[in-house]
Amino acid sequence: MLHISSDGETPRTPKRLRSDEEACQIRSARDLIQQILQTKPGGITVLEEYEETGTLCDSRRRQMINILAAHMVETVGRIPQRQTKEKYALGIVTLFPALKDPLSKKGYIPQDFIILFGPETAAKLLERWHTCFKRKVIREAESLTTTPVLQSLLKSARNQCNDESSEGHPEWDSDMASFLLLLHILPPQPSRKQTQKICPAQAMDHLVVFHKSCRSLEDHLENQEGHRQPYLLASGTHKQAISTYYIVMDKKLIPCLGTTSLAALDELFKVHFVFSVSYDNALSNMYTFLQTTVYGIDVENTKESPKVKELRAKFMNSS
Repeated sequence: MLHISSDGETPRTPKRLRSDEEACQIRSARDLIQQILQTKPGGITVLEEYEETGTLCDSRRRQMINILAAHMVETVGRIPQRQTKEKYALGIVTLFPALKDPLSKKGYIPQDFIILFGPETAAKLLERWHTCFKRKVIREAESLTTTPVLQSLLKSARNQCNDESSEGHPEWDSDMASFLLLLHILPPQPSRKQTQKICPAQAMDHLVVFHKSCRSLEDHLENQEGHRQPYLLASGTHKQAISTYYIVMDKKLIPCLGTTSLAALDELFKVHFVFSVSYDNALSNMYTFLQTTVYGIDVENTKESPKVKELRAKFMNSS
């Protein structure tokens, strides 16, 4: 029954009715998570550990999220709506109260990556790239065999772009250029599936593609050839005047929340974990370096190439 005020104001739903609806939503979310874990491989182990210990260790928590993320993708697609993700998150903190964030109004963190690895890990790239890694990347790239592309990226990374490109504007901004330098330092590994070797200059387009803001985004999506792993689409008037970054995945656009190239790259990396997507072969070395050395995720359990291990050792042992 609705309460109607005497002064003609819009009727309001009684608090008790709202509470009943909220309780129903909570039960539905909890039952959904429990049903998924009871029927998917590895889910029972998660439930048993929580029952025995009252919490979940980091590896078990990631196992649980992987199970739920895979189910979400399987049932609603790779880009679920916000309401769907919130229902899953509500179900998790209801079924596992010890995982509830006491500082959050709803008890869970809206960013899926934070739920997976925690806020400290999620913030590492944005906090440490300028202070710990960027300068070392530039210094290491200076020792590589010189090419016109490499020289252009070095100038951009050092903010020394006095010369303009053929289009009348400098190349990528300093942060984006430093990531493209990292890609040159950790070039694509030869793959049995590839008929031709991909050079670092070609691999750059696997990471970020510039899109003139005056052109149609739909045309770009339609012109994609074959299946591609997630990459950034940088839309703007020129490469140093990007208005919007998008993550392109399965021919769909996901607008980045961040407005800087570093924030967009941070989101691009995290998408691989949120949606359980494998790294692009051409970018595997670079992403693995970011995963183990910058974010510190699964360092002991991740297969790394000798180049990645060598670069991490060099960076960790230099000032």
